[in-house]
Amino acid sequence: MIDILAAFGLSSSAGLNAYLPILITGLLARYTGLLTLSEPWSALEQPWVLLVIAVLLLVEITADKIPIVDTINDITQSLIRPAAGAVLFAASSNAISDLNTGLALVLGLLVAGGVSTAKTVARPVITATTAGTGNALVSAGEDAVAAVVAVTAIVIPVVSAVFAILVIALLVWFIKRRSSRRTDPPEL
Repeated sequence: MIDILAAFGLSSSAGLNAYLPILITGLLARYTGLLTLSEPWSALEQPWVLLVIAVLLLVEITADKIPIVDTINDITQSLIRPAAGAVLFAASSNAISDLNTGLALVLGLLVAGGVSTAKTVARPVITATTAGTGNALVSAGEDAVAAVVAVTAIVIPVVSAVFAILVIALLVWFIKRRSSRRTDPPEL
């Protein structure tokens, strides 16, 4: 049960930032006893793989802080985040070894895809309401949340699952609030 919660937490954090939870997972698997990745997922522990992921993370974090480039980056990452969630879900859960690997990949794809979709829907609203000036701050917040969820998914999976549910609920509330403001007539 705990491994399944870790899988859900890691895949949900990938919905916010594809590379950060993969890097955290690889580093913790390589340098601590907190996580053991079986084949073929143990490739995430290889130094050259960690380096490539770190470079991709640096590019993604930088691009996501630059106005206009962040929108293009977000669209591109919307394709990558669900795939990263699928890999993390399948890689992180020993309990799921009884399940079909394809099912684990699909579950991770759906979880990360759901979070990624909420993020992608919220971003234009943030851009419109702040004229793009709030995007860097929101992006930094997303990165922080992704890192916290990824670490807690491995260290304290139950907390991570609750945190992921709260983040999703907050995103849904934010989107509904913004859309209702657009449809409500102005008060006089």
